[in-house]
Amino acid sequence: MILTQSGVILFTENYAACVKFYRDQVGLPIVQQKDTLTKFEFGGAYLMVEMGGPKSAVQKARSENPTILRFDVPDVAVAAAKLNRSGIEVAVSSFVWGTIGVFYDPDGNRCELKNAV
Repeated sequence: MILTQSGVILFTENYAACVKFYRDQVGLPIVQQKDTLTKFEFGGAYLMVEMGGPKSAVQKARSENPTILRFDVPDVAVAAAKLNRSGIEVAVSSFVWGTIGVFYDPDGNRCELKNAV
């Protein structure tokens, strides 16, 4: 197999809100956009947001979506503060293995900041 790039496809009920969230609040650059999908730069890979996800509560349970979108950053506290200023509530927790900041997109998908090592 010859791999040229890898990525994640995220099907969402709240397409427009998720595109705005990842573009304007998280700050991911758009690589490609069509009527029903938007492809973002995602740290050397891509995140493709597409229409067609299931309806859910504000925070999806793992049984609804067992995937977490992880953003490795130099400093979780600094990145969390920046997201907080853009209107995203981030819960920061420290563990023996590292620090994470948990937040959710408009479709209830869990996202995490993690200190890059």
